[in-house]
Amino acid sequence: MLKALRRLGDRKRLAEKLFAGLTARSREPLFFLEFKVPDTLDGRFDLLTLHAWLVLERLAEDRDLSQALIDTIFVQFDDGLRQLGVGDIGIGHRVKKMADAFYGRLKAYGAAKNENELAAAILRNIYRGDERGADAARELANYAYRTRAHLSVSNLDGLDFGPLPVEVAAP
Repeated sequence: MLKALRRLGDRKRLAEKLFAGLTARSREPLFFLEFKVPDTLDGRFDLLTLHAWLVLERLAEDRDLSQALIDTIFVQFDDGLRQLGVGDIGIGHRVKKMADAFYGRLKAYGAAKNENELAAAILRNIYRGDERGADAARELANYAYRTRAHLSVSNLDGLDFGPLPVEVAAP
């Protein structure tokens, strides 16, 4: 029993460490300044979700750790909403909407068969279909493919996403 609790505690600590790493990467100023991701709650949510997808893809073989990471993400969503002043009555509704959006994006990114399809999903989700974001969406899709390959061979203990994406070429 104690051994199982210790493993659960270790898994929770690793999930929190993974969350901290994916949050740090998704808040890199480059995404907001060069890639013109809106620096809003929605924009931050979308970048966090894109990076969560990359990490969850890496964790596909470890369902327990994947679930621990998802649990950690949603605890943080709940805490964030509370810090914004959302009351107990509104939390459940908001978290459900966030869960629907989160899982919808994971499904869209996971269903992409190539970089072009991923770029289309990124354009729909991060840039809300605004064609002015098409170049940035393609660059983010390229970054996601490179990052996914990098994560597939890296040790998760340090959560190394690899290099940041290059700047978007000016239109």
